Amino acid sequence: MGFSARFLNLVQKQLSSFEAEAEIDYLVVYVAQARDGAPPGLEAVGQWPTHSKSLPPVESDLELRAPSSHRRWYPLQEGSILLGVLRVERFRSDQAWSETLDKRLQATAFVLAQCLGLELERGRLFEELSQQREQITLMVHQLRNPLAALRTYAQLLMRKLGPDSNHIGLVEGLLSEQAQLDKYISALDQLSQPKLASQMESLSPLLLPPILPQSPSISVRSLLGPLIDRAEATANLQGRRWQGPLKWPDWTVDLRPEGDGVVAEIVANLLENAFNYSSPTSSIGLYLGEDCLCVWDDSHSISKDERERIFDRGFRGNSSTDRTGSGLGLALGRELAEKIGGSLQLLIPPNCVDPILPSQGNAFVLKLPVKAQLEEEE
Repeated sequence: MGFSARFLNLVQKQLSSFEAEAEIDYLVVYVAQARDGAPPGLEAVGQWPTHSKSLPPVESDLELRAPSSHRRWYPLQEGSILLGVLRVERFRSDQAWSETLDKRLQATAFVLAQCLGLELERGRLFEELSQQREQITLMVHQLRNPLAALRTYAQLLMRKLGPDSNHIGLVEGLLSEQAQLDKYISALDQLSQPKLASQMESLSPLLLPPILPQSPSISVRSLLGPLIDRAEATANLQGRRWQGPLKWPDWTVDLRPEGDGVVAEIVANLLENAFNYSSPTSSIGLYLGEDCLCVWDDSHSISKDERERIFDRGFRGNSSTDRTGSGLGLALGRELAEKIGGSLQLLIPPNCVDPILPSQGNAFVLKLPVKAQLEEEE
């Protein structure tokens, strides 16, 4: 395998540190390397003093096969695995090797072994990452064909139904969801590219693929539209009541930075949680206030000891123990909200947000930066 310049420079620095050591004339670091169809060999990756001529592998150097009082070998080991060796030569002295020098060489061999272990692990992870990136690229390419076919079939069905059909809304919903999936596939394709992946500033994974760099400015209303249609269809399928926004405050139509596109991901996750974890007969709604939006239900209230813990990574409340999930949605939702200058919290009961909301249940309230703050940033 190829070694990074950082590792090779570290090896050279360690060897050069013996420059003032009068007893040492020559140092070489060998690393165990696998070879196709042949036993592993020990190949040189660093030497001091440096020479332009590269050294042969240990097994190819006949002089190294004979024992010598002027030479010592220090293994570079990780547990019981031999990763390499440090070769030390001295030609100008017949005196015994000093204990101080021996301990120093042992310490150097230990450091080199640890660094070599990390370097090998880095190489393995890099290879796995490259393979995963290739698989993602292939899967993205393959997914585009069935998505295009779904769009074509939906368009043909819409043409067959005609504009006066009572079912035209269902087909439009299919086309909207297909377009959303296409955006996710495009985002996944870009995230699999090395340059974009290395430029990502956030260390937190996103709930869903991010807004693409070429996306136009957005409004909260445009983000919530498809989610409201999806929620209405889900409520109808489950036979429960859905309450969409009764009004659209001015701030919902203001253009916002591209980064605020994560609002759609946060709300989508809140709605999914409401439909999955509230009681089957409860109502669910999306409320838009003058300074916030909230997803509410009139189901059983979340217990007091869980109201803050549900925002912890990996925590799952009592209502979700019999259902699949990772316990990450609310934690990531709060992180994303705070990243754009907002907040996400649970308020109980919903009518503490607005008296028109139910007097029992749960309300997850998302607050965003006000327009004045956005204008100052611009």
